Amino acid sequence: MLNDAFSHVRVWVFDLDNTLYHPSVRLFDQIEAKMVAWVMAEVGVDAAEADRLRKVYWRDYGTTLAGLMAEHKINPDPFLEDVHDISMHALTPDPTLAARIDALPGRKIIYTNGTAPYARRVIAARGLSGLFDAVYGVEHAAYQPKPAQEAFDKVFAQDGLTPT
Repeated sequence: MLNDAFSHVRVWVFDLDNTLYHPSVRLFDQIEAKMVAWVMAEVGVDAAEADRLRKVYWRDYGTTLAGLMAEHKINPDPFLEDVHDISMHALTPDPTLAARIDALPGRKIIYTNGTAPYARRVIAARGLSGLFDAVYGVEHAAYQPKPAQEAFDKVFAQDGLTPT
């Protein structure tokens, strides 16, 4: 049963990574390794420097992608496609989570700093397909990452949401 404190909620916005699956799954380890390889190839540095840049860009720009776009003028789409092409073998369906999400009244959307196709793959692997009304990725926010207010504004405008 939904707590009365949430009875007014009409739209539920879910993050994806480490929210709809447990952090112990460590999907992001695969993504980070692919980011390092991508930075090595694109920027022409060794693994240690690529990992350092990945962390600096994440710290200074909110995502490694945002840093690569600002500092190296990269096209974001090939980067995003490559780094999110990872194995989902560690994910398993979660019928309890599915039932709880399904029981929530109102619309349910996912908004991730990953891509929407990646999010859909995670949702499918978790047995959550069909439970969400919309899936938004960083591409829907013009590649500006959360938690930037402008990123939320862009995604919410596309969905017709007016947060209160």
